[in-house]
Amino acid sequence: MNGKKALTLKYVAGVLRKKGFITPEQEREILIKGEQQRARLKRHHETFYSGKKFHVIHESISPAEVIASFNLEIPGTGKVLSEDIITEAIAQDTGLPYRKIDPLKLDLDVVTSYIPRPFAQRHLVIPIEEKDGIITVAIADPFDLEAVENLKRTLKMKIRLVLSSKTDILKIVREFYGFRYSVIAAEKERTGGIDLGNLEQYVRLKGETEIEATDQHIVNAVEYLLHYAYDQRASDIHIEPKRDRSLVRLRIDGVLHYIHTIPRVVHPSIVSRIKMLSRMDIAEKRRPQDGRIKTAFRGREIELRVSTLPTAFGEKIVIRIFDPDILFQDLKDLGFYPRELQLFNSFLKKTHGIILVTGPTGSGKTTTLYSALKFLSSPEVNIVTIEDPIEMVVEDFNQVGVQPQIGLDFAESLRTILRQDPDIIMVGEIRDPETASNAVQAALTGHLVLSTLHTNDAPSSVTRLLDLGVPDFLISSTVLGVVAQRLVRKICSECKKQRDLKPEELEHLRLPEKTYTVYYGEGCRECRGTGYKGRTGIFEIMAISERIRNILSRTHDTGEIRKIARSEGMMTLREAAIKKMLDGITTYEEVVSVTG
Repeated sequence: MNGKKALTLKYVAGVLRKKGFITPEQEREILIKGEQQRARLKRHHETFYSGKKFHVIHESISPAEVIASFNLEIPGTGKVLSEDIITEAIAQDTGLPYRKIDPLKLDLDVVTSYIPRPFAQRHLVIPIEEKDGIITVAIADPFDLEAVENLKRTLKMKIRLVLSSKTDILKIVREFYGFRYSVIAAEKERTGGIDLGNLEQYVRLKGETEIEATDQHIVNAVEYLLHYAYDQRASDIHIEPKRDRSLVRLRIDGVLHYIHTIPRVVHPSIVSRIKMLSRMDIAEKRRPQDGRIKTAFRGREIELRVSTLPTAFGEKIVIRIFDPDILFQDLKDLGFYPRELQLFNSFLKKTHGIILVTGPTGSGKTTTLYSALKFLSSPEVNIVTIEDPIEMVVEDFNQVGVQPQIGLDFAESLRTILRQDPDIIMVGEIRDPETASNAVQAALTGHLVLSTLHTNDAPSSVTRLLDLGVPDFLISSTVLGVVAQRLVRKICSECKKQRDLKPEELEHLRLPEKTYTVYYGEGCRECRGTGYKGRTGIFEIMAISERIRNILSRTHDTGEIRKIARSEGMMTLREAAIKKMLDGITTYEEVVSVTG
């Protein structure tokens, strides 16, 4: 590092021009408009809540942030010049290693134990790793020699410096220090005042900067945790009590990641706070409970479904996060191939009959059903859903949550709904003979019924209905089709590489012997080194055709039904997964993992 240099707009723009990331004309524009842009960004970084103004914890705007805000495209690449790319260019120019910080791979104790929060905020430095007596410290300004010298004197350990973006460092300072300090300072608090009768009670999470303006430590800890989960695209938060501590884990793209450890003494207060937000009975700790929280994040409404479970060491809490952007999608974005989409649409266009969606928990059935209902929704139709519990409150639907404790189960709800003049009925799950019988009667009397079954594939759903006491002639006359589905992880587009399938892999997948090019993710900062980013559906869709109806009158053999469905063009889950692999969407490993 050269102490004579400074991290100025002129220096950074010069580095980018030398690397060919910007043209000389763009460099001149940055230098002319840079300070004006910096002032605009500084105003934008102020957040207003309830008439009060809160400032971000670090008010200066870095040159990388200023240049990134111009949204310039790197010549010949199609990539936008982001803060990360700019920071990596500065790292190369100064000779420091660049590090994209992955919060999921950081140790809370390492980050928060060595450097006081005010120093970390002022100098934009955080420890991110300790190994063999060497601390790796991420810094935002490679020329801040004062900070480096202070670190060496204070830590009295060998220091390895890496360069990271200011945004990444500030996010860690806010989330890790904020969460840790809130937990350390936590006291058991109880507050009330929530309307237990309103299912859609709205809870406003404070902004990330507003959180710091309060001394309610448990409140802060819970809200830091929720913000953190939203930022990481988590679908579930697990808070698990152990003998002497509690673990926090997040499920991201179907995989659980360990995040934090909470002191054992604080766990009951965290649980109480979440139970209070979700309108549960705080005093009841011996029985499982269900609740929900409706809130917002970055302008989008988010619904959280909360479940508690008494375990050996206390109450475990799981929070499932329902993001409308994920739950309600265009049907074409769910992962259907053209024939499958056309077939599914043909089911939805019918005025009466039963459409079944099958698969295990976490296979995306809810997203498929909600997206289908959104597709069907209009002022001309009356859509009623029966759910256990209601996944997400939607104004366009009339939603009923079953309450077995008062006798309002699926079957009873369905009987009542038929007197409410519905056009389309969604039954959360057909799980008993009475519900199956009522669903069939609803279809026979001119209603379109959508529901789920827990079977492994589409043909098995026919056997399942027979087991529930539905006669084969009623299955033939009411069931329109069955959709079996799973979710596979998608290869990260930023680190996608290709290879050929190995002979043993060909044999395992029973593919003809020839060369197949497939893809995998090498692992990069965008996907946190996993090689995957996001998920998509694979589908096995079986229409109840005339041939299947005819065979049902003679035999109930699942193998025979499957053989006919295959001959009529049905693609099995394994075949759909292999097609996604050969199309470069997912990997061989995902195909084997998801489809057995």
